[in-house]
Amino acid sequence: MRMKDRTALVTGAARGIGRAIAQRFVAEGAKVLLADIDEAALKDTAASLNSPFQVVDVADAQRLQALASSAIAELGHLDVLVNNAGIVHGADFLELRVDDFDRVLAINLRSAFVLSQAVARHMVERRSGCIINMSSVNAVLAIPTQLAYAVSKGGMNQLTKASSLALAPYGVRVNGIGPGTILTDLARKIMSDPVAEQRIMSRTPLGRCGDADEVASVAVFLATEDSSYLTGQTIYPDGGRLGLNYVM
Repeated sequence: MRMKDRTALVTGAARGIGRAIAQRFVAEGAKVLLADIDEAALKDTAASLNSPFQVVDVADAQRLQALASSAIAELGHLDVLVNNAGIVHGADFLELRVDDFDRVLAINLRSAFVLSQAVARHMVERRSGCIINMSSVNAVLAIPTQLAYAVSKGGMNQLTKASSLALAPYGVRVNGIGPGTILTDLARKIMSDPVAEQRIMSRTPLGRCGDADEVASVAVFLATEDSSYLTGQTIYPDGGRLGLNYVM
């Protein structure tokens, strides 16, 4: 088991990619604390993995400070942090409300900064640790009706780079994962529309959506010594989307 005796905190762990990452970490021998705002789904995931959990709104910076402290106390120490919690909010650019823009950035980006900073203080003392930030192909590409999401993920890439440089002298690595279209519950609903499915497949060279476990495999790689000389990077499991210049 590649993560035997290691510990991790995963946000947005109740479902989708976060749940898949938590499952893989546990399967690899790690002890994982799960965090999410969806109490019912979180309890279900925690029960299935026999893992501790905390219900938390990551938009609340004070709660994140408490989450970091309690995770370290619960697990004894913290080797890995996965900043996965995130939301989307669709709106035309001219109609996007400031409070909706702020909410997306608070959950998708500010939470990663606040929690990374709190956890990094612990990791710096131990001269060891790994932080994984969930980005997206939309950090590089853009959808006009998902402006706040794209901005938050672009910021996540820069948070990854800047924090990796700051923490490198202490042996703490920071990397990101930028998925393409992954078959979460939301993506399955979108793909049920044949028109939407054709649009997505037309820009995905591998010709299929990804699975959450395929993203989790990247997280395991980044959380272990297999990636020991990798920091400040974002890996894109996107089926080839970012390399596609045009569609036929």
